[in-house]
Amino acid sequence: MRTALALSLAAGLWASAASASPNLNETAPDFTLTDVTGKTHSLQQYKGKTVVLEWLNQGCPFVTKHYESGNLPKLQKDATAKGVVWLSIVSSAAGKQGYYPPAEQAELAKKKGSAATAVLLDEPGAVGHLYGARTTPHMFVIDPQGVLRYAGAIDSIASTDTDDIKRAEPLAAEAIDAVLSGKAPKQQASKPYGCSVKYKGNT
Repeated sequence: MRTALALSLAAGLWASAASASPNLNETAPDFTLTDVTGKTHSLQQYKGKTVVLEWLNQGCPFVTKHYESGNLPKLQKDATAKGVVWLSIVSSAAGKQGYYPPAEQAELAKKKGSAATAVLLDEPGAVGHLYGARTTPHMFVIDPQGVLRYAGAIDSIASTDTDDIKRAEPLAAEAIDAVLSGKAPKQQASKPYGCSVKYKGNT
């Protein structure tokens, strides 16, 4: 069942602290981050491929819903099997929910069944602010030309109830499929839901 906590978290987080998002249908801003293994990744290096950015906090109940149900791992596996680069980004500051040292973050990703291309560490929050990431999860889909084509929620029902997954419209999955087909998603923007990104200075 949905809890009052889940609904209150989801309702208030759209306006939580983050800078303005990049514009849809314009070039997504480049960035460089290190993953949990110490390898460096930049958005530019993946030009020519569809890229998904997923903001991640393994302590968030909304994230737990989509991982422990198998929904996010399946979406990741389906997408990467089609050549998509999937980058999970952790912008939690040290000492805040969702922050773990690299080895622990890697172990958690493995335990949760993550099939992301890489889990990237953004402890200062610079890339999260660059993209205006507000919640975990918050999804962005970038086409092979480097243009941002989708920004928003993973699906259409803001809850922590796993039973809602099958009833929700799979907004991120639909956006990925559209971009892979060379089309614009039928819905390019949606209101993200989840826990607020735990930036430095945020609760």
